[in-house]
Amino acid sequence: MEQHDGPGAVDDIRGLPRGDERMPAAVARLARGEASTPVWHNEVGGLTFRIGAGTPRDRHIKWMPIATAATEPSLEAEAERLRWAARYIAVPRVLETGSDAEGSWLVTETIPVPSAVAPAPRDPARMVVAIARGLRRMHDRLPVETCPFSWSVASRLAAARRAGRADAAAGLPPTPPVDRVVVCHGDACAPNTLVDDAGEPVAHVDLGALGVADRWADLAVASLSLGWNFGPSHDDLFYRAYGIEPDAERIAFYRALWDVG
Repeated sequence: MEQHDGPGAVDDIRGLPRGDERMPAAVARLARGEASTPVWHNEVGGLTFRIGAGTPRDRHIKWMPIATAATEPSLEAEAERLRWAARYIAVPRVLETGSDAEGSWLVTETIPVPSAVAPAPRDPARMVVAIARGLRRMHDRLPVETCPFSWSVASRLAAARRAGRADAAAGLPPTPPVDRVVVCHGDACAPNTLVDDAGEPVAHVDLGALGVADRWADLAVASLSLGWNFGPSHDDLFYRAYGIEPDAERIAFYRALWDVG
């Protein structure tokens, strides 16, 4: 996840920097001596730093270790998705991509709006509504017909097999019929919506898996993440704000698929 600048409403938010992050050599070179702050540390060793906060060159550098190349979406693929989505919705502007023997990086212009899980005081219910409205806006605005990327069940299972998970489909519930095909975010967890102080969803970040799929692929994961970041009992509010009734079968399937990868 690429643009998150602080903790949310509970103390165990996934991905917060531990304070001992080593800045990779490529990031240090790209920072050019400017003030830098680690803002995200994901479960596979990826790091995100904010460089030059509050200056005209304010930017985020997302870095992934070379060891993840076979199992995680590439940052170049994320850059392609950002460039495409930027025609229709607010996302960070791509400044640079690159790689070396240690890892790869993506540099984006900072959108100076906090994440939905930014530090308190932020009302969790207000943030849940903003996340739902922002996701609905994304689903309504991104054109399926011209989207060159897929996040379908078949494409995700194929990617899992290429990453070495030959039994990726084992144990999955039956695939439910498609409800509505949209361009999905691909990682619609709470931190990936930027929300202003008025409670308005402004932009989305971390679009490395963006692609065409049933909207429930996003909805099931977005609602799941609310418990990680805001505590339990926000699902009903989320679905009401999005404008849909919960669908237990689709939610169960797409959460199980999320666990596959």
